[in-house]
Amino acid sequence: QVQLVESGGGLVQPGGSLRLSCAASRVAFSVYAMGWYRQAPGKQRELVASILSGGSTNYGDPVKGRFTISRDNAKNTVSLQMNSLKPEDTAVYYCNAAIGRLNYWGQGTQVTVSS
Repeated sequence: QVQLVESGGGLVQPGGSLRLSCAASRVAFSVYAMGWYRQAPGKQRELVASILSGGSTNYGDPVKGRFTISRDNAKNTVSLQMNSLKPEDTAVYYCNAAIGRLNYWGQGTQVTVSS
């Protein structure tokens, strides 16, 4: 059973920064596409950012230029650096690992942007 454990969420003021991390275990991490998704109350889960095994990245339009996704295949981790945070970034952030038809999710970490 693949395990994904997120960390780094919390409360931050508008304009601030947070760094989320996701540690993967029981998975051949380097071959998986990794991603971060978020879900705000009353809204559908949406893609924040993804990074393929080769390092190519993709970002959701709301976060382009503010968030950066990275991965460390040696440590089986994927991170999301979030800068210039806005109140509308408030959501539960989920780590995702995907390959073919296989799709795994972490338990989520809350990010709240508020003054």
